[in-house]
Amino acid sequence: MGCSAGACALNLGHLKAQSKLSVFFTMILLFMYLFYCLNGYCESIPRPVYDHQSNHLQSRLQEEGLSAYNASQLARKTSHDLDNRLQPNNISIANIYGARKFPQAIIIGVKKGGTRALLEFLRIHPDVRAVGAEPHFFDRFYEKGLEWYRTLMPRTLEGQITMEKTPSYFITKEAPRRVFSMDRHTKLIVVVRDPVTRAVSDYTQTLTKSPGLPSFQNLAFRNSTTGLIDTSWSAVRIGIYAKHLENWLRYFPLSKFLFVSGERLVTDPAGEMGRVQDFLGLKRVVTDKHFYFNQTKGFPCLKKPEGSSRPRCLGKSKGRPHPQIPAHVLLRLRDFYRPFNLKFYQMTGQDFGWA
Repeated sequence: MGCSAGACALNLGHLKAQSKLSVFFTMILLFMYLFYCLNGYCESIPRPVYDHQSNHLQSRLQEEGLSAYNASQLARKTSHDLDNRLQPNNISIANIYGARKFPQAIIIGVKKGGTRALLEFLRIHPDVRAVGAEPHFFDRFYEKGLEWYRTLMPRTLEGQITMEKTPSYFITKEAPRRVFSMDRHTKLIVVVRDPVTRAVSDYTQTLTKSPGLPSFQNLAFRNSTTGLIDTSWSAVRIGIYAKHLENWLRYFPLSKFLFVSGERLVTDPAGEMGRVQDFLGLKRVVTDKHFYFNQTKGFPCLKKPEGSSRPRCLGKSKGRPHPQIPAHVLLRLRDFYRPFNLKFYQMTGQDFGWA
């Protein structure tokens, strides 16, 4: 059957309009594809496969009997290794899952002060992404370069902050200058604890690794008769907080520091975490509802997270019983630290209450 001239013209016009629309939408799609590729997104399309593999691997490892923490660390490492093998050096590290950035905040000290507890408490916060292991970049691996350091960082999305902790930074002479060279706006967190208790805790940790270690008093005194303290022993030297802070204040103003009480982190974790979250510019998400006090360990643990079968406490290496130290040794140490403590209180504007 034929069609009238008018009807045929109408059909032809309709077909031309459809053809133009098809070309128009095809051009839009091509433009969007080119835009995403030029901005470094095309190479990141396969990432969900490896993210899925990492989650699957973590589940399998937990089924095999590894703790949730160890399984998570091993799965994350495997995923990270895959990521490193697949990503050429000339490809942008930015993708739709965020970017690896230098840390905006670093827990710089102190050893045996409560830094691990603070980091684990912070990692509950959805806007905090932190490196699990201590990178030791600014004290041991600085020669590897800043780009190497950045590859250690987790990916963060807009509104999230990147963090790391390495307690030895606080006592490393070169660390303040190196951190300043990376970013003068870096926020610095120092967890401090009674230096006498901290020294005994430090000694206890070393003693578990080296059972043949001399007694605490033999290491603490240069001369036991005169009571002269050996400040070359690291367990003693770390506790001279005022001296180490002076080094950092040559590069950073006091406003860039937050001094967290290791004692209050045990007795009032929610209160100290509130201060930390305020300092970092975060919403107060981590509160007292997240904690309970473990009588056996003697410090707070995190309540059972959703989907977990048990609460989260720090490892067996935390909360070890301390050896008995003669009272006169501890008293002499307190006398030694007192002027340094008073100076530290004055420098920070905080009285930590150490006798």
